[in-house]
Amino acid sequence: MSTEKKAGLGALLTPEESVLVLIDHQPFQFANLHSHEPAMVVNNAVGLAKAAKAFDVPTILTTVLEERGGLLIQGLQDVFPEQKPINRTLINTWQDERVVDAVKATGRKKLVVAGLWTEICVAMPAIQAAGEGYEVYAVTDASGGVSAEAHEMAVRRMIQAGVTPITWQAALGEWQRDWAREETIPAVIEVQAQHGGGSAVAYAWETQLLAGSGRSGA
Repeated sequence: MSTEKKAGLGALLTPEESVLVLIDHQPFQFANLHSHEPAMVVNNAVGLAKAAKAFDVPTILTTVLEERGGLLIQGLQDVFPEQKPINRTLINTWQDERVVDAVKATGRKKLVVAGLWTEICVAMPAIQAAGEGYEVYAVTDASGGVSAEAHEMAVRRMIQAGVTPITWQAALGEWQRDWAREETIPAVIEVQAQHGGGSAVAYAWETQLLAGSGRSGA
């Protein structure tokens, strides 16, 4: 189990310490996804990927048996068009030396993971990496399982192993941390506008109201 702090300011994510691994967001995995609405997981995973890119968080894409299970979903590949996902045979991502070496090469110890399915492809590497000294964060709403129970039991099991559950917008908020970090605000607004659900609608409305106010004052 990771010995890193689980409370206090140091337990929060920072862009400088984080590395993101996205695991097996592929057609075959989505076909038996029943813990969440598939469209929501797609939205959240892509939003998470765009947030990571906005904050220069190194992101590693990986698939399993893509020749049978399908390629990484296009929405994620489009965020990192130059990156070819690491295609594995191993079910446990953390047993693939290429993935582990890619994470180690970043020099970062806050490992953020999301994928399909939670109970297998997220839990296995998260639990192993936590045992090897990484501070692991599982993005639960960018992941999903074959049933609500499977997802929930996986999250509980990961918590017992020292993994911290988090949602994608919480990760975004912790990476931004301060609205004085002005250089990332345009990207944060764009990600929220595209993937933020009700917040996106409210932002569009606010923009409309401000534009109308400007016209009326002209």
